[in-house]
Amino acid sequence: MSEIINRVEKSSLVSLDLEEFLDKSERVVFDIKSGLYQEMMLREKEFRAFIKEQSWDEFKGKNVAVICSVDAIVPSWAYMLVVSRLVEHANIIAYGDAGELEKALIDDAVEKILTLDLENAKVVIKGCGNITNREYAYFQLSKKLVPIVGSMMYGEPCSTVPVFKKKKS
Repeated sequence: MSEIINRVEKSSLVSLDLEEFLDKSERVVFDIKSGLYQEMMLREKEFRAFIKEQSWDEFKGKNVAVICSVDAIVPSWAYMLVVSRLVEHANIIAYGDAGELEKALIDDAVEKILTLDLENAKVVIKGCGNITNREYAYFQLSKKLVPIVGSMMYGEPCSTVPVFKKKKS
């Protein structure tokens, strides 16, 4: 009887699972409407008091989406003020709803992947998993990897769909 050899394991393929690079910390939404006068308009003095009284420690280690869920005119500096407090507590902060936060988390995961040595590598992007906003995720990953890698495939190392192969010069 001959020995079974795992050729996938012995190959030079680099298997990437985007989900492994995603920050799994709790996701929360910070709605600034609570800091508005009658949840309709921003008054600087009251908003600054709201920011000062807010318990920012509750966002420690969390990923935070910052929104204003009511139709109000909110000056840019108000969002800047919120971020200036969140930045020392939260992992990732995004402007917008939970979907925008997911995009920020994906972008962060892609940046982590780019720290790997993938120059001219044969890369397989794992296709299954529980990634929210999958199309955005694989779009962003492809956009960043194509200029670097030698080839890129989608699926599992034993069964892939070719996506890109660098032309030989």
